[in-house]
Amino acid sequence: MAAILKTSTNLTTLFILKPTFLKTPISTFLKPPLTHHRRHFIRQFSSQQQQTKQHPDKNIINVLEQRGLLESVTSDNLKTLSTTSSLRVYCGFDPTAESLHLGNLIGIIVLSWFLRCGHSVVALVGGATGRVGDPSGKSLERPELDIETLEKNISGISSTLVRILDGSENVKVLNNYDWWKDVKLLDFLRDVGRYARVNIMMNKESVKRRLESSDQGLSYTEFTYQLLQGYDFVHLFRNEGVTVQIGGSDQWGNITAGTELIRKLEKSDAAAFGVTFPLLLKSDGTKFGKSEDGAIWLSPGLLSPYKFYQYFFSVPDADVVRFLKILTFLSLEEIEEIELDMKKNGYVPNSAQKRLAEEVTRFVHGNEGLEEALLATEALRPGSETRLDWKTIEGIAEDVPSCSLAYDSVLDVSVVDLSVSTGLIDSKSAARRLLKQGGLYLNNGRIDSEGKRIGVDDIVDGKVLLLSAGKKNKMVVRIA
Repeated sequence: MAAILKTSTNLTTLFILKPTFLKTPISTFLKPPLTHHRRHFIRQFSSQQQQTKQHPDKNIINVLEQRGLLESVTSDNLKTLSTTSSLRVYCGFDPTAESLHLGNLIGIIVLSWFLRCGHSVVALVGGATGRVGDPSGKSLERPELDIETLEKNISGISSTLVRILDGSENVKVLNNYDWWKDVKLLDFLRDVGRYARVNIMMNKESVKRRLESSDQGLSYTEFTYQLLQGYDFVHLFRNEGVTVQIGGSDQWGNITAGTELIRKLEKSDAAAFGVTFPLLLKSDGTKFGKSEDGAIWLSPGLLSPYKFYQYFFSVPDADVVRFLKILTFLSLEEIEEIELDMKKNGYVPNSAQKRLAEEVTRFVHGNEGLEEALLATEALRPGSETRLDWKTIEGIAEDVPSCSLAYDSVLDVSVVDLSVSTGLIDSKSAARRLLKQGGLYLNNGRIDSEGKRIGVDDIVDGKVLLLSAGKKNKMVVRIA
């Protein structure tokens, strides 16, 4: 498989193809080579290609419904058609940031389910529509992005989509600027605008909410967004054989604008369908996908696989089974077993969360990313017998607080004093209290004596120390 990057002024189009003369998988070009111990580790997990194996139930609508991934469908005929025909489906991703986030993950998962049920998919990056901004779910108009930022976002999102959806020849990543750059306004108004009815556009939920809730109203630019997205569906229907568009529940108006345009422009009962999935919510009704530090990004450059893993590991028991159904490809039977185990005596706390974190991290970051997350998790666990080296500690330094101190400022200093001077603990009294409670650690080893001082052998590889106050609070101390 190979990735072909087609570029021209202000656009980027990325195709995933599988030419007969190229047998090297795309992952070879996107991921670093594996060391021996990495190969041994990865054999414990199913490969990315194995994860995209065919699902026994070919009825994609049934699969989505059973897993809580179906909100609405424009026609029940799609259920029958999905079992008798090979469908081509697309999902759009606007380049509002340089990475996709957890809110976009369901769209990628639904695309993957279509692949598993024997269909083909298109992931569409909105290089054109991103210049307008979707008003759906927004109380204010989106800030305008300059061309340089937009192109950077398109590149980052395209790379993420290729990385996650790698493993199938039935995937294309496109940029809608490729066709919009050649569309002339007068031609568009004549050929498409004449079929758009303002009264219907005004009744779309995204428009009504903005008009009712915002003092600033809705700009004409935003008002036309549904028509632009609708025409994307028309173009893909005509040129790529796409017959299904999927999106979040807030995209229903934009999706039906496309199915209606296809019906009118093709002047027939064209088989075009829309499917929406629910937004990702926690059991308390709040959005799932935000942390104290902000969005949960899918790019390892913005959020490390370790932090990504930890976010899912901390999911409450009330949500974990539902998220296993929505966010993983485990069978419903296996998820039911996990749910039953949670109710049994002797259940190890967070076992279900651990499985959730492993499955989602592997899907988004691959086996290498999962390995990185597990190694960092083990290295950061107080009391762990894993031998720490400076590379392991440096690998987690971006995820925990750190500081730099001179060698003479560290050597022969008590651990209690160092934990206070580095800012890990507020006061010496608090540090002594934590030590007596068994919660003060140096390089994952518990400190039992208040008289313990930093020795030469304590400085890992002569370069770094890891202090821990309890299980969660860490401080990496670099020796300058």
